[in-house]
Amino acid sequence: MGHNYAKPATLAQRFERVMNRLPEHWTVKIERAEGSGTWRALVHAPGVEGRWAEGDPDAVTALENAWRLNRPPAG
Repeated sequence: MGHNYAKPATLAQRFERVMNRLPEHWTVKIERAEGSGTWRALVHAPGVEGRWAEGDPDAVTALENAWRLNRPPAG
């Protein structure tokens, strides 16, 4: 009997996936916190003040969390 186990996405695959979701005209900022080794990211539409995703272990996770915080409502 075969099993269908999903292989976890690599950081590069996750980065590509979240960047493909972001509209081209949105602002994207990614920063590494000095001394702490954590990352923060901000994504937002023009004219809108977005919320930072902070304290993430890598830049991709910070970017994914920023997208979750600031994406438009589904619908």
